[in-house]
Amino acid sequence: MPEPVIVVEHLTRHFGDFVAVNDVSFEVQPGEVVGYLGPNGSGKTTTFRMLLGMLNPTHGRASVLGFDVHREPEQVRARVGYMSQKFAIYDDLTVWENLQFYGGVYGITDKARIEETIALVGLSDHQKTITRELSGGWRQRLALGIALVHSPRLLFLDEPTSGVDPTARRAFWDLIYELAASGVTVLVTTHYMDEAEYCNRVGMMRDGNLLALDTPLALKERYVPGEVWELYAEPLLDGLHLLADMLGVVRASLSGDHLRVLVAPGLSGGELKSTLEKSKVRVASIQKSEATLEDVFLNLAKG
Repeated sequence: MPEPVIVVEHLTRHFGDFVAVNDVSFEVQPGEVVGYLGPNGSGKTTTFRMLLGMLNPTHGRASVLGFDVHREPEQVRARVGYMSQKFAIYDDLTVWENLQFYGGVYGITDKARIEETIALVGLSDHQKTITRELSGGWRQRLALGIALVHSPRLLFLDEPTSGVDPTARRAFWDLIYELAASGVTVLVTTHYMDEAEYCNRVGMMRDGNLLALDTPLALKERYVPGEVWELYAEPLLDGLHLLADMLGVVRASLSGDHLRVLVAPGLSGGELKSTLEKSKVRVASIQKSEATLEDVFLNLAKG
């Protein structure tokens, strides 16, 4: 069995009395796409900074590609790609010039390698474009190209799709899976629950704690043991209040023009409908739905 590319053991970081990351342990295997999920301020970026050797842990240890992140940070940074939340791109340079500059930082002077990188991230038609003229989605691709220009085996992506439209987000994830198929390991932070569904495994962070780490399916099976129902009713708010107080309902919430109801094992959709109709709430439709990672996170955070 191949060695893990990341090994984290009891990693902890304090800022004065504030615990930003608390006793976190996990491993990442070669070729995985691992999502690190959680709200802003949950400790995701601080974990990344420690794994990149940019911030020393208060306690614990970690190794990346076999190198100790505390004792050998330069060895780590030379071998990984990193796309930060606020990626540094020179707006007055072209796409080509940006990649040429950052490639030079890693000792890459081969023009063919820069061309390959531009083609990989889909910027061949924009290589002469001044960067300030690029849309958010194209700037995002350029930032990814900068992280890839030196052919890293491991890629750290910190909130890479923040602020771009859904189409650009989907295209970006297609790129991530192309990279993974070629053997690149990816660790990506996000607060978009739907994006985490694309990952092989997902870690969920809250208040500096790693609450769980597993495949999306395993997380749902373990932490959402009941059923989920989508329910269309009128009046909608009356239905919401009734179900929120009903025994066996774990959580009832508005979801657009209908109710989304998570119930404990044993409570049927028919019982939900009957409870509403007894209180003069008309049920137009009720159907079973699938649990999401948002359901998992809310259940974990509540516990």
